[in-house]
Amino acid sequence: MPTTTPEHDARVAKLVFGAIYPHYVTKVEKKGRTTEELHQVITWLTGFDDEQIQKQIDDEVTFGEFFDRATLNPNAHLITGVICGYRVEDIENPITQQGRYLDKLVDELARGKKMESILRSG
Repeated sequence: MPTTTPEHDARVAKLVFGAIYPHYVTKVEKKGRTTEELHQVITWLTGFDDEQIQKQIDDEVTFGEFFDRATLNPNAHLITGVICGYRVEDIENPITQQGRYLDKLVDELARGKKMESILRSG
């Protein structure tokens, strides 16, 4: 598996959450899941409630700012596997790893995985 480069990490940190969010919505809705379920996944990972998620979108925060503001779930380290060609548990840059955690959870939701297994309980 490739490791991320400093350039890749910088790109991920500069991505605007509000620009990516509609793609998450489209991805899960196309597979019959709901925005409410998407928010449940985001809330589990970040601690943000619906209002706070909307605030991140309205404030046009970057992924770097998004994850700096978040309170990462203590079980986030249980998210493993490959997303975008990277093994998430091996990514060393925290912002890149957290962004890929979110991508992985959204992917699992879209693939129809049960919510109980997406929201790792340890």
